Amino acid sequence: MKSAFRQVMAFALLGVVLSAVAAPSMAATPWQQHHPRRTQVNSRLNHQNVRIHNQLKNGQISKSQAVSLHHEDHQVRRQERAMASHNGGHITKQQQATLNSRENGISHQIGR
Repeated sequence: MKSAFRQVMAFALLGVVLSAVAAPSMAATPWQQHHPRRTQVNSRLNHQNVRIHNQLKNGQISKSQAVSLHHEDHQVRRQERAMASHNGGHITKQQQATLNSRENGISHQIGR
C-alpha cells in the first residue's frame, strides 16, 4: 500500500514539475508579450474610452456621439491588432505614428 501511495505521489509531483516547466514556454508567444509600442497605443485607447464615458455621464456629449466615438476607437484597436498580426506581434514606429494620428483626431472630437 505504501508503494502505491509513493507512486501516486511521485506521479503527481512529476505532473507539477512538468506543468511548471511548460507554462512559461507557452506564455512566451508574441501575442502574450506586451510590446511597448502596442502598450502605448492601447493605453491611449483605454484612456479615450474612459474620457468618452465620463463626458457622456456628465452630459457633455450625447449618447449617439459616444457610440460614434467608441466605434472609431474600436476601428483603431482593430487596425492595431491587424498590424501586429502582420509583424509577429508588434507594430512598427510608422504604424504607431499612424495609429496615434487617428487617435489624435478622435481625441479632438472628445474635447476636454
